[in-house]
Amino acid sequence: MAKSGLMVTVLLSILVVHLFFLFAASAGEQSVKEVALVEIGSQEVELNFLQRAINFLWQKGRLAYTHVWPEMKFGWKIIVGTIIGFFGAAFGSVGGVGGGGIFVPMLTLIIGFDAKSSTAISKCMIMGAAGATVYYNLKQRHPTLDLPVIDYDLALLFQPMLVLGISIGVAFNVIFADWMVTVLLIILFIGTSTKAFFKGVETWKKETIMKKEAAQRLETNGVEGEDVEYKPLPGDSNQKTEVSIIENVYWKELGILCAVWVAILALEISKNYTTTCSVEYWALNLLQIPVAVGASSYEAFMLYKGKRVISSREEAGGNFKIHQLVLYCCVGILAGVVGGLLGLGGGFILGPLFLELGIPPQVSSATATFAMTFSSSMSVVEYYLLKRFPVPYSLYFVAVATVSAFVGQYVVRKLIAIIGRVSLIIFILSFMIFVSAISLGGVGISEMIYKIENHEYMGFESLCSSSNS
Repeated sequence: MAKSGLMVTVLLSILVVHLFFLFAASAGEQSVKEVALVEIGSQEVELNFLQRAINFLWQKGRLAYTHVWPEMKFGWKIIVGTIIGFFGAAFGSVGGVGGGGIFVPMLTLIIGFDAKSSTAISKCMIMGAAGATVYYNLKQRHPTLDLPVIDYDLALLFQPMLVLGISIGVAFNVIFADWMVTVLLIILFIGTSTKAFFKGVETWKKETIMKKEAAQRLETNGVEGEDVEYKPLPGDSNQKTEVSIIENVYWKELGILCAVWVAILALEISKNYTTTCSVEYWALNLLQIPVAVGASSYEAFMLYKGKRVISSREEAGGNFKIHQLVLYCCVGILAGVVGGLLGLGGGFILGPLFLELGIPPQVSSATATFAMTFSSSMSVVEYYLLKRFPVPYSLYFVAVATVSAFVGQYVVRKLIAIIGRVSLIIFILSFMIFVSAISLGGVGISEMIYKIENHEYMGFESLCSSSNS
């Protein structure tokens, strides 16, 4: 069941990413087939229909997209946006999903940014929250093993491919029309909220069983029924839960991850000094592939040969198979594409995948957030070079997300221990994402109707001309 659930998630994610490419291709293919079958007298009608479809989706040399950047001034919008962003970053940092499902609707519906600018600013907020969370987790230990809570081998397998996918996703964000990004957001938000709800139900049932078992043990020991403290995973009582950063970091693996990040960042910055869509531009883009693939392939080879192990797995002693490693690397790219395109953290895909691998929730959350720190910071640099967000607004919301992540890591963990129900937070997060999907859908549909009535361009955009804007 776990493997089938993982495959369904992967297939649905792939469907979301390629939805509009298939739509455009099928529309053109269907029109061509119909033209070949009809009589000569009706060919002009079919050709006119095909031409209108092409003009709707693509107009060469036309840059129709206009950013909507509201003026930054103190008012109710800033206050409400700050509150929503604060709680979104707190819950997102604890869950390891980044909070993009909360940030993007808030920036679009409350603050008033367009969908693409909201995506870019959301990545800035994810970077701030993820950075603060990683700093907090660098001192934390594994809940059951004498290891760091961040699984560096797991991160080394996924992070390079995640960063590579980010570059692809950012390019898609530029090319896709505003309404396309909105539809993709709605699909992913509804899917995420549904999955989170069922995860909350499952967690609630497990918590109920754990609390009953703990109460029975207390009664056996002659202690009256008291409130039982929630402990997600049993561990050694003598084991340290927090140590210094120096002794808790795997510096070799961290060095490789940083080297990959620096190399791809250097290529991205170098692109900014070339003519857009020139030979040098595409050469620098393609050079990212051997850098990312090389790092992940090195880790995959070591895992395949058994020279390295992902110790956090339930079956840590078993070696990976080739098709498993290839699938995981592809999922890493997919997570990056979704993150770069929609402004979400890769944790929406990596988190469930890590859980399917048998990684404890604490380690899954910490490792997914660790990988998101690299990918989100890469997105921010790319969006900045493309001039996709206003700097003052971004700096403000980055500060909000950073402070919120620190507070969330401390307060939410205490809250879980007090109420004994971590599933409550999952239910709240699911509800907020679902409401965001409905609200964003309503606004998106109204904007689509407005553009249709005013005959505004709603098709694909040119990456080359958009990059220069």
